Amino acid sequence: HTYMAADALIKKAKELGVNIKVETNGSTGVKNMLTDEEIKNAKGIIVAADKNVEMARFDGKNVEIVPVKEGIKNPEGLIKNALNQTAPIYKADGKSSGVSNKKEKTGFYKHLMSGVSNMLPFVVGGGILIALSFMFGITASNPSDPNYSPIAKLLNDIGGGNAFFLMVPVMAGFIGMSIADRPGFAPAMVGGLISLNNGGGFLGGLIGGFLGGYTIVLLKKVFNKLPQSFEGLKPVLLYPLFGIFITGALMYGFIVDPIAALNNGVTEFLKSLGTGNLVLLGIVLAAMMATDMGGPINKAAFTFGIMMITAGDYAPHAAVMAGGMVPPLGIALATTFFKNKFTKDEIDAGKTCYIMGLSFITEGAIPFAAADPVRVIPASAIGAAIAGGLSMFFKVQLPAPHGGIFVFPVVTNPMMYLLSIVIGSVVTALILGFIKKPVQE
Repeated sequence: HTYMAADALIKKAKELGVNIKVETNGSTGVKNMLTDEEIKNAKGIIVAADKNVEMARFDGKNVEIVPVKEGIKNPEGLIKNALNQTAPIYKADGKSSGVSNKKEKTGFYKHLMSGVSNMLPFVVGGGILIALSFMFGITASNPSDPNYSPIAKLLNDIGGGNAFFLMVPVMAGFIGMSIADRPGFAPAMVGGLISLNNGGGFLGGLIGGFLGGYTIVLLKKVFNKLPQSFEGLKPVLLYPLFGIFITGALMYGFIVDPIAALNNGVTEFLKSLGTGNLVLLGIVLAAMMATDMGGPINKAAFTFGIMMITAGDYAPHAAVMAGGMVPPLGIALATTFFKNKFTKDEIDAGKTCYIMGLSFITEGAIPFAAADPVRVIPASAIGAAIAGGLSMFFKVQLPAPHGGIFVFPVVTNPMMYLLSIVIGSVVTALILGFIKKPVQE
């Protein structure tokens, strides 16, 4: 989303003849950072982000604060608002003044995305290494197994014993840091680790992250009454000591056991489902992946799939990945075979969608969905739902959390999985070809 929003803003600014500089703060860190001089001379500032960014530098400027998707969907409106200085004047204390009362978005989803985005490298790297170890045999990493392979054990130890193990604590830590800045990191990470070690899993880690962060928020208010001489002690002693203790005590005392029981109940429930109900689950999960293509609904389905992988059930995530691959692939097929229904720019973008779809990057479909949501989103969701349902029907299992076609070698029943995705993509393409109107450029 970060780089798609940046490209959309740069392209639209060029069309409008406007000078723009876009700083990105995506998964690779901050790039093209704005200087103090550039900020001072800017007519307006646009912050299109779903994570916390450094805001104090924009004090006194007209700052438009929107979700990152707005940068993709409405670059022209954002740029014109910036030029007209219609956004409120940002104050470093968090209060704004001006023609609008819009406040910076700092809610649940923003904190969750901070955790998830920092967790993903551990999920992808560790998960695929675990999946590669399965190529030597499901139990080949066990030294006492007849099929034992030292390479399989090495892959499993690195991917599962270390990278994948860190997934939940890292997610929790960055949720806490998003809520309470750096002091929130340690208590939240400890909360996530307690969950992991006591059966709370992914869901317990989420709770631990928010608990650790808001514990520090509370402590900041309590310790605010201390004399100024204690200011240096707060981050190095008071916050970590009391924050970790309170978070840990609440996790052990009230949270871990019920969440562990809930996780076990969900796992057993899924194991008890018949084929028909599993197909329905696959349809729902895959359709969720295509509904907002990287937004909260998509992330909820993806998170559930990861949670099931950590519980040892690899079927739901196969449906999730199928549902995430279909929208860009279906759109790519539509731009190839129904050229009269798309602009030249869309046809060119459709070629990129082949790569994005095969790589399980659902976000490749966002520009098309933004341009024509009434037709593109239902077509994508229907195709994705069919692919997800077929994946469950064919009992496909996916031990890798990401990777698209590149992890097909570790998928059970790969030919039927490929067929499921192809059928879903073709359905999406045919629907788009039928319901979209011809374009007159």
